[in-house]
Order: sequence, then structure tokens, then C-alpha cells
Amino acid sequence: MKSAVVVFPGSNCDRDVAVALHAAAGHAPAMVWHRDADIPSVDLIVLPGGFSYGDYLRCGAMAAHSPVMREVAARAKKGVAVLGICNGFQILTEAGLLPGALLPNSNLQFICREVCLRVEEAQRPFTSRYSEGNVIRMPIAHRDGNYFADAATLDTLEGEGRVALRYCAEDGAATDEANPNGSARNIAGIFNDRGNVMGLMPHPERAFDPVTGRTDGRPVFEALIEALN
Repeated sequence: MKSAVVVFPGSNCDRDVAVALHAAAGHAPAMVWHRDADIPSVDLIVLPGGFSYGDYLRCGAMAAHSPVMREVAARAKKGVAVLGICNGFQILTEAGLLPGALLPNSNLQFICREVCLRVEEAQRPFTSRYSEGNVIRMPIAHRDGNYFADAATLDTLEGEGRVALRYCAEDGAATDEANPNGSARNIAGIFNDRGNVMGLMPHPERAFDPVTGRTDGRPVFEALIEALN
């Protein structure tokens, strides 16, 4: 599997993702600068977490209009897998590659901690190493992670099996108390209608290596390698 990580000014998880991809695939991804108009021939494009363009205007709003995003959109349309993590998820919604928007957290504070997540869909390339109903833990680190969409869009996501992950309690219950940011229906990650684009607020690359204390994010990368090789 060949991959590329897009680097925006303000990205701070690009190297973390590159390390995870290198460890999982056995070779390093291409690092693509936001002003580049082209991307090498790859099977996977990752938009990493961080604070692209300093989060001016809205999180991801300026990055969505970077020259590289025109090529990301074109590749996604052709079926190339695209993974957006945290700020990358925000960019995907701003670019129209995923529905909805990421609003400020309901408590209006930056949140940085581990959360429990329930795997809702395990039939996509990104999540096939999990089983539906699995409760996993990953860290979050965001101020604008409150996923919002209108009721019709939310119903479509639910009905088409496009909710990837949901914030939950340790027993898997998707309660208000387990929702760290106010996201609609406890949604932590979603797929596009084709299933080749995924956005999520938690950071799987920060739960990849045992040295970090947790490996619950590792299956995301292993599943992609398995599906795209």
C-alpha cells in the first residue's frame, strides 16, 4: 500500500501518522505540502490533525481551499481512500467530502483526554479489523469536535451504515455523560456514501504503539493495509 500524508501549516500530527503508516506498512508515506497541486500515485491519502492555518475563520475552512485539496477531492472521486483525523475531519467537511460540520465543543473548552468509542460499522476498509459493538479507547484533542448535521442527514448516515464510531461509556452505552463535546447522536466518526472517505475526531495514531500505553488505534492502519494491498 502506497500512502501520502498532506502537511498544512499548523499540522502537528503529520509525523505521528507517518510513523504509524511506516510501522504498519513497512515503508514511509510521501509527505505532500499543502501548496502542491499534485499527489503521487497512492492508495491512501491522510489529512492529519493539528491547527491548519491557525484555525482562522473556522477550523479547516482555509485548508479546504488549499491547492492540494482539489487533487484530494479528485482522487476521492476516483475511489482512492482518504482518512481525515481531527483537523483532517474538519477539513473534509469544509471541503464537502463529508456531510455536516464540526462546531465548538458544547463546553466551549479544549478537551484532551482518552475516550471510549463504540465501533458501529466494521464492513469498511478503515474499520474491518474491529467487530461491530467493540468498545475501544483513543485520545481526543480538540476544541471544535462537536459534530453537527440536520436531522435528515443524520438519519441518512444511520440508515446507510455510515456512522463509524460513537462516543460511549465503558459498557458501550452511548449516553450524554459519555459524549465529550456535544456531538449529535454521540457521533465520533463517519464515512462518505461510497465508503472510501472516513473522518474521525479521535486520534488512532496516538493509540498505535505500546509505548504510548494503548494500541486500540492500530487496527485502523492495519485494516487499510489489508484492504488496499
